[in-house]
Amino acid sequence: MKNWILFIATLLFLSCNNSVIEKPNNLIDEDEMVDILYDIAVLDAMRTQNFGAPVAYPTTTEMLKTKHKIDSLTFAKSAKYYASDYKKYRKMYEEVKSRLEEETTKLNGGQPVTPNPEQGIVK
Repeated sequence: MKNWILFIATLLFLSCNNSVIEKPNNLIDEDEMVDILYDIAVLDAMRTQNFGAPVAYPTTTEMLKTKHKIDSLTFAKSAKYYASDYKKYRKMYEEVKSRLEEETTKLNGGQPVTPNPEQGIVK
């Protein structure tokens, strides 16, 4: 009985590895990944705005190919790898958020935009 417990404990210990997701061969480096996530956020925000005439915005895949010279599979594998490390991925998204806030402040004449809890709520 003790041998079985020791065997199971050993298996559990060996199966607990820090990196569940294998590092892809063509991993996008962190700085470029932040740039890509920023561009995707801006592109998504542009698509949600409707200022009159419809605009044919590029798809995310087209933007990845033309601007960042990568394919969507490379991006997906890199995103999956980075998402497996919650702290690192959160730090990357906080950097994206900071860049978005800086850009919004610049576009607002240097005045920071204060969040409005009522904005976007349909009553």
